Amino acid sequence: MVSACALPAVVPAVPPAVAPPATGAALPALDLDAPGRGADQLAAWARDRAAVLDVPASALEAYGWAAASVARSAPGCGIGWTTLAGIGSVETGHGRFGGSRLDRDNRAQPPIRGAALDGRPGVAEIRDTDGGALDGDTTFDRAMGPMQFIPGTWEQWGVDADGDGVADPDDLDDAALAAARYLCASGGDLTAAGGWNRAVLTYNRSSSYVREVLERSASYAAGRSA
Repeated sequence: MVSACALPAVVPAVPPAVAPPATGAALPALDLDAPGRGADQLAAWARDRAAVLDVPASALEAYGWAAASVARSAPGCGIGWTTLAGIGSVETGHGRFGGSRLDRDNRAQPPIRGAALDGRPGVAEIRDTDGGALDGDTTFDRAMGPMQFIPGTWEQWGVDADGDGVADPDDLDDAALAAARYLCASGGDLTAAGGWNRAVLTYNRSSSYVREVLERSASYAAGRSA
């Protein structure tokens, strides 16, 4: 599991640009103005792919809804659900890291927390920034939830995607939309190699991370498990 969204554990040379993964199987045309109908369309799309991709259907729904929502709010970004799925796979196996599972509300249970960012070799040092309110650690920050946001990044980008009144980093619906917005703001046009690389590097500044996300995203685009 990579520990720290938007802050590098180590900072290698920026890798050469790699082509962004193809979007893959297109999302259905979701009716975002009628969330119930759009959710039904998305649920059917996700059910058709979950077993083959080895991704929980509820995770696919979260990635798909986030990509569709951002396509409306930031049409120049072009983020694909496959990029979000690639990141979710690398970070926590779509909320399944360490025996966790997504519950009926799409929250990872038990909550997933990364290692303390305490400055040990290969790890960034980030002293506690949230009083432990989000990550449960009052000494150092920890990455949180299925998409592994650190508290400071979540404070800036966290969003209530599912309308339950809480912006929750442990809720994959919220975390996927927050990640999509963050990636678009970081990379600009994610259909271009330069923009896609810039976005994923900002999520975690590691050349091996970028390539692993690319490989997994490409697998999902091709209709294969990662």
